[in-house]
Amino acid sequence: MGDFFVSWLASSSKRSQRGEGRLKAIIYTVILFAGVFAAVKIVPVYVAEYQLSDKITEQARFAVVNRYTEDQIRDIIFKVVQDLDIPANREDIKVQNTNHGVMITVNYSVPVDFKVYKTEFNFSPSSEGRDLMK
Repeated sequence: MGDFFVSWLASSSKRSQRGEGRLKAIIYTVILFAGVFAAVKIVPVYVAEYQLSDKITEQARFAVVNRYTEDQIRDIIFKVVQDLDIPANREDIKVQNTNHGVMITVNYSVPVDFKVYKTEFNFSPSSEGRDLMK
C-alpha cells in the first residue's frame, strides 16, 4: 500500500508540472499574439508618417528651386496624404514662405483601436527648404 501511495504522489506531481508547462505556453502564446496584433496596428501608422516626412523634406528642398507657390506645394503634399491614407485635411498642411526658403508642416492625429483600448497618435512632420542664394 505504501508503494502505491508513493507512486500515486509521483505521478500526480508529474501531472501538475505538465499542467504548469501548458499554462506557461498558453500565456506566452497570448502575449505573442497581443504583440503581433499591436504591431499590425502601430507599424503602418509610423511607416506612413515616415513616408510623409520624407516627401515633405523633398518638397521643401525642391519648392525653393522650382519656385512653387504655397498652393502648389500644399496640393503636392495633400496628394501624398491621400495616397498614404493619412487622416489629414488640406487645411492641416501649413506652407510658409520665410526669408530663407519654405517651411512645410503637417499636423494630424491617427486614431488606433486595440479592441480593448483606443488611443490617438499625434504627428507633426515638418521640414524647411533653404534658398542657398539668400
